[in-house]
Amino acid sequence: MIIEQFKQMLADKGINLTAAQLEQYETYYETLVEWNEKMNLTAITDKGEVYLKHFYDSITAAFYFDFTKPLHICDVGAGAGFPSIPIKIAFPHIEVTIVDSLNKRITFLNHLADVLHLDKVHFIHDRAETFGVKPGHREAYEVVTARAVARLSVLSELCLPLVKVGGCFIAMKAANAMEEASAGQKAVTLLGGKVENTFTFSLPIEESERNIMIIRKEKQTPKKYPRKPGTPNKTPIE
Repeated sequence: MIIEQFKQMLADKGINLTAAQLEQYETYYETLVEWNEKMNLTAITDKGEVYLKHFYDSITAAFYFDFTKPLHICDVGAGAGFPSIPIKIAFPHIEVTIVDSLNKRITFLNHLADVLHLDKVHFIHDRAETFGVKPGHREAYEVVTARAVARLSVLSELCLPLVKVGGCFIAMKAANAMEEASAGQKAVTLLGGKVENTFTFSLPIEESERNIMIIRKEKQTPKKYPRKPGTPNKTPIE
């Protein structure tokens, strides 16, 4: 994917980027590749693939959810900033909090925010399990996002405790989302959520399957969740 394609394909979806925003994506790419030589941020470094599989893929969430309104998003396990930083560049008014368990990635994100001149961004070094019980963060966010972090039964326990009642958890998945949805149904319900929609589409050019699950938070998450760090992954709610 070349930059002109990136710009045009987003414009076709009603997302019109300015020259300044395109420059931010270019700086993001350059910074990602530069820092990737020092630490493992991504296996994808080819420019066209970064634009397609990281930037465009992240922004596909905005094809199915309205990011034009004022929102505070929490992105769990964002790694090098996906999906929330590409979304933030496209929708500069939103506020973003990223929580990640590796401090070196937080260092990268702080540097990235500086070179991209981003405001209303917060980067927190923590495990999702301990972050999700903290006052000021628990049930504090209109939207929580996660992209390819874990299977839905695990992911729900990490993310739904952070979502306000009435808000949404957006899970971005590759293939097999329907199987995950079925297997994770008990966890989603127990934690106060309901799968509102699942959108399946093909990532352009490479035509690989993508799924975006919109899970609405209908009631408060029971206080016992999330459990201690590592527990959701070892013994998922099933």
